[in-house]
Amino acid sequence: MSEENKCPVIHGANTKTAGSHSNVNWWPNQLNLNILHQHDSKSNPLEEDFDYKEEFKKIDYKALKQDLYDLMTDSKEWWPADYGHYGPFFVRLTWHAAGTYRIGDGRGGAGTGAQRFSPLNSWPDNGNLDKARRLLWPIKQKYGKQLSWADLLVLAGNAAIESMGGKTFGFGGGRPDIWEPEEDIYWGPEEEMLGNNRYVGERLLNNPLAAVQMGLIYVNPQGPDGNPDPKLSAHDIRETFGRMAMNDYETVALIAGGHTFGKCHGAGDDGLVGVGPEDAPMEQQQFGWKNGYGKGMGRDTITSGLEGPWTKNPAQWDNGYFENLFKYDYELVKSPAGAFQWHPKDLEEENYAPDVEDPNQKVTTIMLTSDLALKEDPEYRKVSLHFKDNPEEFADAFARAWFKLLHRDMGPKVRYLGPEVPEEDLIWQDPVPAGKTDFDVDKVKTKISESGLSIQEMIETAWASASTFRGSDLRGGANGARIRFAPLKDWDVNKPEQLSKVLDTFQPIAHETGASLADVIVLAGNLAIEKASGVEVPFLPGRGDALEEQTDPESFRVLEPLADGFRNYQKTEYSVSPEEMLVDKAQLLGLTAPEMTVLVGGMRSLGISHNGLGLFSENADKLDNDFFKILLDMSVEWKPSGTNAYDAFDRVSGEKIRSASRVDLVFGSNSQLRSIAEVYAMDDSNDKFIKDFISAWNKVMNADRFD
Repeated sequence: MSEENKCPVIHGANTKTAGSHSNVNWWPNQLNLNILHQHDSKSNPLEEDFDYKEEFKKIDYKALKQDLYDLMTDSKEWWPADYGHYGPFFVRLTWHAAGTYRIGDGRGGAGTGAQRFSPLNSWPDNGNLDKARRLLWPIKQKYGKQLSWADLLVLAGNAAIESMGGKTFGFGGGRPDIWEPEEDIYWGPEEEMLGNNRYVGERLLNNPLAAVQMGLIYVNPQGPDGNPDPKLSAHDIRETFGRMAMNDYETVALIAGGHTFGKCHGAGDDGLVGVGPEDAPMEQQQFGWKNGYGKGMGRDTITSGLEGPWTKNPAQWDNGYFENLFKYDYELVKSPAGAFQWHPKDLEEENYAPDVEDPNQKVTTIMLTSDLALKEDPEYRKVSLHFKDNPEEFADAFARAWFKLLHRDMGPKVRYLGPEVPEEDLIWQDPVPAGKTDFDVDKVKTKISESGLSIQEMIETAWASASTFRGSDLRGGANGARIRFAPLKDWDVNKPEQLSKVLDTFQPIAHETGASLADVIVLAGNLAIEKASGVEVPFLPGRGDALEEQTDPESFRVLEPLADGFRNYQKTEYSVSPEEMLVDKAQLLGLTAPEMTVLVGGMRSLGISHNGLGLFSENADKLDNDFFKILLDMSVEWKPSGTNAYDAFDRVSGEKIRSASRVDLVFGSNSQLRSIAEVYAMDDSNDKFIKDFISAWNKVMNADRFD
């Protein structure tokens, strides 16, 4: 035998080559449940009882801020600061950590410190940010568990802006770290970086994507697909920033404010730049993009391939960006790395910028195609001219838009920690007044019982209200009772006529008892389960009712379920299957595979199915494990009867017995889900089924309770 054959280790088991032998490669159509197992406690090196919220409260915040201020001008020889100030570098770090957020599914953003892991740490747009994180390491090391990487990556940008004379709106800490890559987030269909196979119609991005190309945070700064057309670039900017929750006013403020600082780096041939951190050889220790041009750093740095600063004071907040944008005409040129950019014509001597290493040397300022979009697009131009003439408003607009960028995925303001949390409530934070806890719960339950509403009506209303929650950006949920407002009340999935009837019944009960409508909705769902199971369902009061003026209808449109497998609802046919959309929704609700399974089975046993499929039980007012018992019955043969419908026929008589959807049948066809379904289908599992259903139900009902 060869030495290799004698080796007791399975070759390739822990390397990239093992992927060619994984289940997904052998069976590419297999339903992928990995996203439901993300961030398992086994990957977390901290103690089981570790509470980051409590640890953060212990931090010497003033000393931390001072350490960050000191770092800004403490230039290191191994990666020297441009202009002797790291401020612009950390503004970019923070922006790129937060800028992955997207409204389509609430995923991305700075809330988890995900930029430390692939694919984000090796995206082309994040070139050389590995050095910024390494510059922060001594501070992270000093404050230890009291400071997460997620919070540090955000706070560094605030400190950078402040140290350069800029204004910030505040900071809220409380972002716990993750400890593994979020591999199952869909970043696009492309198989290579900077691909752009992600459009439908007239250059509209496929939902939920928000960036124009794989590996970019927003847009291609050279223009769409490298086409240096500012007006076409404006389309991409509006599309991407809109999908990141920013309007035109905020977009202009962010771009102009961010480009007030620092420079682009494209000193030479970008073919001399090596691979990103994830592909780098072991001896580079997660340092990527090794640069073989000149010194490889300082004025020889190559990152985007574009080269030059936007203003003559690249490490100072001022109004120079707008002054340059409108004072000069620009000519299209190429950077030393061959990238399209724009140089001002007839630039006066006093408006040249300093070289990054030697302030006595002068270089031209620049604009990117995406910058000129703010001048050429009519709507962006109006905002830009207004900011040019109103620098104080511009400073405030940037501070507010920057704060939104950094905190959009943080959820309710009650989660913000630290001494710099702003007092002002902002509508994008989805504010909810505090609820009451001193009302008579039994009295409310009695009135609900006497209302004449069915078990199904109460369960469907509670689920419709609570299941809008997204664990990705912590939006939605039952707290606030926003289901009574547009657009939620009109969504087809919520059965608007039935919903209106139920809410009209609940409103006077809430008024008479002093309970919030939000609490009445959830309590009614719990009561329905108690009636159906004979088991008491725990209830946590204290939800508040949001006002209509505290609710931005447009921002809530993205929460509409295009599919909800728990209710057997599918708005239309999509490129992904109903069962894949079920898994996605379960993950957004924070559910495990067993919790997803038991909830679907329980909902069907209680007669909840928007399309009428999967209702196997004879008594829809009884919560039991009949759905799984009948699903796994081998006396029938299933046959497709539509794109999302199947009929079961008796194997002997050929008689049609029942019908089901793809979501229903996946619990028998997928080996992992079948193994869970078998647990609940066993004769001695009914009590366990009810117990687990109530536990999973309460998890959804209380998912948005951060108080």
